[in-house]
Amino acid sequence: MASAQKKITGRVLDEQGVPLPGATVLEKGTSNGVATNVDGQFELTVADDAVLQFSFMGYKTEEISVKGHAYLDIVLAEDAVELDKVIVTALGIEKKEHSLSYATSQIKNEDLNRVKMPNLITSLTGKAAGVQINQVSSGVGASAKVSIRGIRSVASDNQPLYVIDGVPMLNSTSEQAFSAIGGTANAGNRDGGDGISGLNSEDIESISILKGAPAAALYGSQAANGVILITTKKGKSQGQRSISFSTSLMFDNAMSLPEMQNRYGVSDGVDSWGERKDLPKYDNLKDFFSTGMTSITSVSVSHGNEKLQNYFSYANTTGHGIIDKNRLSKHNITLRETSVMFDDRLKLDGNVNLMRQVTKNKPTVGGFYMNPLVGLYRFPRGEDLSYYKDNFEVYDESRNLNVQNWHTSYEDFEQNPYWITNRIQSKDVRMHAIVSLSANLKVNDWLTVQARGNVDCIDDKVRQQFYASTAPALAGANGRYVEMDYQEIQFYGDLLLMMKKQWGDYSVSGALGGSINDKTVNSTRYDSKTASLKYANVFNLANILMNGSASLDQKIDAQRQLQSVFGTVQVGYKESAYIDLSARNDWASTLAYTSHEKSGFFYPSVGTSLILSRLLKLPEWVSYAKVRAAYSLVGNDIPMFITNSSSHITAGGEFLANDAAPFKDMEPEMTYSWEAGAEARFLNSRIGFNLTFYKTNTRNQFFKLPTLAGDKYAYRYVNAGNIQNVGWEIALDATPVMKKNFMWSTTLNIASNRNKIISLHEELKEFVYGPTSFSSSYAMKLVKGGSIGDIYGKAFERDASGNIIYETEGSNAGLPKIIGDGNTVKVGNSNPKFQMGWNHTLSYKDLSLYFLVDCRYGGEVLSQTQADMDLYGVSEVTAKARDKGYVMLEGQRIDNVKGFYKIVGGRAGTTEYYMYDATNIRLRELSLSYQLPASWMEKSKVLKKVQVSFIARNLFFFYKKAPFDPDLVLSTGNDNQGIDVYGMPTTRSWGFSLKCEF
Repeated sequence: MASAQKKITGRVLDEQGVPLPGATVLEKGTSNGVATNVDGQFELTVADDAVLQFSFMGYKTEEISVKGHAYLDIVLAEDAVELDKVIVTALGIEKKEHSLSYATSQIKNEDLNRVKMPNLITSLTGKAAGVQINQVSSGVGASAKVSIRGIRSVASDNQPLYVIDGVPMLNSTSEQAFSAIGGTANAGNRDGGDGISGLNSEDIESISILKGAPAAALYGSQAANGVILITTKKGKSQGQRSISFSTSLMFDNAMSLPEMQNRYGVSDGVDSWGERKDLPKYDNLKDFFSTGMTSITSVSVSHGNEKLQNYFSYANTTGHGIIDKNRLSKHNITLRETSVMFDDRLKLDGNVNLMRQVTKNKPTVGGFYMNPLVGLYRFPRGEDLSYYKDNFEVYDESRNLNVQNWHTSYEDFEQNPYWITNRIQSKDVRMHAIVSLSANLKVNDWLTVQARGNVDCIDDKVRQQFYASTAPALAGANGRYVEMDYQEIQFYGDLLLMMKKQWGDYSVSGALGGSINDKTVNSTRYDSKTASLKYANVFNLANILMNGSASLDQKIDAQRQLQSVFGTVQVGYKESAYIDLSARNDWASTLAYTSHEKSGFFYPSVGTSLILSRLLKLPEWVSYAKVRAAYSLVGNDIPMFITNSSSHITAGGEFLANDAAPFKDMEPEMTYSWEAGAEARFLNSRIGFNLTFYKTNTRNQFFKLPTLAGDKYAYRYVNAGNIQNVGWEIALDATPVMKKNFMWSTTLNIASNRNKIISLHEELKEFVYGPTSFSSSYAMKLVKGGSIGDIYGKAFERDASGNIIYETEGSNAGLPKIIGDGNTVKVGNSNPKFQMGWNHTLSYKDLSLYFLVDCRYGGEVLSQTQADMDLYGVSEVTAKARDKGYVMLEGQRIDNVKGFYKIVGGRAGTTEYYMYDATNIRLRELSLSYQLPASWMEKSKVLKKVQVSFIARNLFFFYKKAPFDPDLVLSTGNDNQGIDVYGMPTTRSWGFSLKCEF
């Protein structure tokens, strides 16, 4: 039965008696609330036993019961930037935000769920300074590459550590490890995994990003690339039941498609260098790409009291991509139980998180092999592709089966795109289970003991089927079958002794503990490759001829263990000055058989923060001011089986000898890092900024070098090198307008990072970590004085003044000369000069508009897609050149248009000519929401809140020069960054969402 209702009025004032217009008055536990008018007055109808919450930016929140009151005068006390605000830091330790000596970014649940994405991590794009997120161009269910404050390590993937409620989780890259088709030269491998893509965003309370090594030092070698801390929801303790339901439906359309010409027809049966004429207007690209759809539905139930809290949720994600047959299905189940007993001295917290995801026919991330876009984009202009859609295969009487049908040879790269979507099939199934338990015992009022345990298990199954008559470069005459199983299980446990004590003006808090992290991998991969299926189109293991032509890779109980002890202490004075010290020592199993096996490695950190607004008398318009600085040393992860590598047996019993000498003196990479920053807020905290400068130097990089002639092994490993990252970050926020019915708030974050190779190895002039094939037009190299992200390729030959040299004789007379020694010339760097995210929220009564503008400035990207299209004469740029009768190249007129594009275009073309400015500005997110009036909710007696929204992502670019989306990448690794090789187009997404609370 609903409680009786009553009307209550009043005023909200500050400590000087000045009215506070725009203060929020909210009935606790409901969405029923109002904002005060210009005189600080309010009027609200609430339940007779309601508790009202009064809040205003820069002031402490007050809670008052309305029982026995009809009128209230509320005085709010100033709160210098909420000095009591608590933030979760390393190991789940809570600290007051103002006491931190390093920069962090916090993302709230609302920011994650405003515009939902199947991959949670992409929802962070543009919302935290210094965090770069690039989605892999492989359709629905694609992974993302995350880097924090630049790329530091050559050997590792540079991904941050993901932590849930203080416990590290698996960051499996099994798909990347199983990259089967093509290889990096073609970017034909499947994209790797990222840490939190499978989580349900509705289960997350907030995300804290620890960017620098000082913030992550307590996690040691696992966290050299930063930490993303996830705090999940738990049951309510107010004795209330809460049911939440949300659903969204998004539609995806391909955008930034290449510009195709339609006035020069087919020549030689393949190219589009024919005569100009009126061609039929077939839109083959539009017909190939369909409208994708993604639906995400979630329901959660929360209930509890002071002793026991329950939280349960279920989420379902289903969708199909813009490529036919690409499907995604995901189920998430979460159960969390929290209980308090023994007079609130013991707190138990258990959490079970289950996820099952099925991805069917995920497109390749790019490259020439196994990619439908190669045949689609190359297809002669003016020809109707629909015939090959309806007849992608024809019956071959000699073989008694259907074979691929295409207008030209499909010996290598190019195939019928509809054959690829129908007859090269894959199914990826991932099961992910996380079970954790923690016990927190309060010994006395200043000492607490905490124990936590966690089991994290990932089980991946991947199957690929290539039907007979697939290109011979990919499959044998009878087809190809690939089956992969990957299981990874991690056991984590830690024990912490935590204290917090106050002595007058001094406070001391700290933690001392130890942890163990044990990870075991079992995997098996069968691949018939190009000559080992006995019967055509029979896809099972029994049909694979296990000979030298097949492939069998297996890991049996590949185990790595990390044992650690750590400690941290913070000393504060009058909540105005703080000193932080932390230290950690790791013993890693990967260091077995080395001189460091017993000693382990030590990682210290020191930091300080000063709250100037409390130490000094500042002008009244300065609400808060703080300076901070920190320094740390932290190691990076070490590859397995390097110190004691061995030979192994491959498919068919063939012996594969180890080619590298055991690395007995190996040491982990070490990152030396410092940062300094300042924070301030002004005008009752309506304006604020957070500024950080940092520098990191990662030494002891991990390289593989050839040995001297006559040595037992062909290669050896060395620690060498120094990679430096220097940068700055700034976050600005403001509330320019705050009226009774209207409010405008905005946040701007900008970050810049400069990467430099200070040194390599004395025997290593350059290190190639990208494609090495001469037939490719680019390579990724490290050279002393250069940067990670440098792209090397083929370039025009020039004289001493920098002018292009042209051929003077033969059939190429008048055409530019190309340097013919391979990919030896640096043609650009893929890293941006700075990145920016600028969001706005405008609220009028129950209507709210949110939008995020995302900007990347600088950096260069390579489009091999454009180069290949130019070679085939299908691009609009080649048609325009033919219309004019010439090409202009740096002021020089070239009349041989076809000859020019034959030289510069193609997979092995002139890289320099196809480098583009990566600068782009886009409308990243948009949400227009309407919350049904509170009076309607009162009448329903069931609903507490209903919100309907129009949502969109990547609606359009304000500015872009590159012929593709320069933020898409081909790999979650370090290579193939800033490269487009027939990558899947980016998508424009729009749709609707509904959120209800009961």
